[in-house]
Amino acid sequence: MNQLVECVPNFSEGRDKDKIKQITDSIEKISGVELLDVDIGSDTNRTVVTFIGSPSRVEEAAFQAVKKASEIIDMRKHGGAHPRMGATDVCPFVPVSDVSMEDCVNIAKKVGKRIGEELEIPVYLYENAATTDDRQNLTNVRAGEYEGLKEKLGEQNWRPDYGSTKFNARSGATAVGAREFLIAYNVNLNTTDRTYANEIAYEIRERGRWKRTGNIDPFYYKGDVVRFKEGKYPDGNSDFVGSSLDELAKHYKETTGKDLRERYLSLGLDPDNLIGKPVYKDGKFTNVKGLGWVIPEYNRAQISMNLTNYRIASIHHIFDTACEEAKKRGLRVTGSEIVGLIPYDAMKMAAEHYLLKMHKSSGLPVPDLMNVAVQSLGLCDVGDFNPKDKVLGMPKVDGNLANRVTFDFVDEVSRDSPAPGGGSVAALSGALGAALGIMVANLSTSKAGFEDQKEKLNEIASKGQAAKDALIKA
Repeated sequence: MNQLVECVPNFSEGRDKDKIKQITDSIEKISGVELLDVDIGSDTNRTVVTFIGSPSRVEEAAFQAVKKASEIIDMRKHGGAHPRMGATDVCPFVPVSDVSMEDCVNIAKKVGKRIGEELEIPVYLYENAATTDDRQNLTNVRAGEYEGLKEKLGEQNWRPDYGSTKFNARSGATAVGAREFLIAYNVNLNTTDRTYANEIAYEIRERGRWKRTGNIDPFYYKGDVVRFKEGKYPDGNSDFVGSSLDELAKHYKETTGKDLRERYLSLGLDPDNLIGKPVYKDGKFTNVKGLGWVIPEYNRAQISMNLTNYRIASIHHIFDTACEEAKKRGLRVTGSEIVGLIPYDAMKMAAEHYLLKMHKSSGLPVPDLMNVAVQSLGLCDVGDFNPKDKVLGMPKVDGNLANRVTFDFVDEVSRDSPAPGGGSVAALSGALGAALGIMVANLSTSKAGFEDQKEKLNEIASKGQAAKDALIKA
């Protein structure tokens, strides 16, 4: 599989299309980089650019884009609705395929160092690339925005990771980071009632919801809100009631492994001033933001979510949970929708999940895996879903063998030319042999008597597919 990194820089220009074109041109000049999207916002005066490529190519394209932005955008004249602190406000790197988060952190550091040293722009590393805990959150890094940057650079705690503490009036500062791929994912319901969609969204999302009691079945929102009282500190996830915050915090730590104070601080509540405030029930997933809405075009309600780490909160587990929660309430999930793009790994994980649930081998060709994922998640429910257009990093089988019809290949071997020759014939023979082995493993997986060999057969089929594809590319 080819190494792929996504970069999503945000530039503080959304009104001058010529300047935006100059920036995107600087990206497309780098060979091996594909420009995927240019989202221009006039009101925000901001443009979000998305491109992918190999690590080294993306690294160079990102630097050239930041350099061009520093030459043509003057922050002293900038105004817009979106928070910002520099000509290139943020520049995150995202692993897509065959690349680790550590790889993206290293790219962020290399690019950040070049921006600081060569362009003399202060750089703050954020999210997974952050050098301190308080720099992980972009909101903290960008606090004060461009207008407060000169003063911020003078504070000991906010010295930049790269570049000088000298205020760059023209370019401001840039946040460079590494983060997981964000998947915009909607689950469709057979209703136009937004309240019902919110009901399920609140169960799924990390933020959770107010704890309620009484009339909570089947619709939890109809119950009475539970609040903290003097000497009574209810747990949001059970019937436990502590006599103090410390007692509740101890129980919460023992049952969830999490810090109760951090939990309520993340909700915007002071842990030492909770009397009269609602008790919160945890959501079923971390790294998920969600709410319900109605899309008139589709004539249905959706559970609209952002998945900020699909490796922790997988799309298939979220879909299955939405189906379970809908069934409890007499609702039906009719399918789901990917807004934008999705990494191949996320789709492959979904396909493997559903194949194993039906006691089938997941050692299938890539197109078959994608078809299983699309059908299982109902991704064509409200629109077409073509994996070639929507799935990032999907392996492509190319090469001399892959691009030939069998009879054409046989005829070509028989001609008076040295290629294709023995190597290609051997590769084809090997690929066919591997395919036969995979066929036997896949057929055996669902046969009676092979239940205890299911995992081993699945492993054989998956390794066989990789070998077959490698031979075809030869």
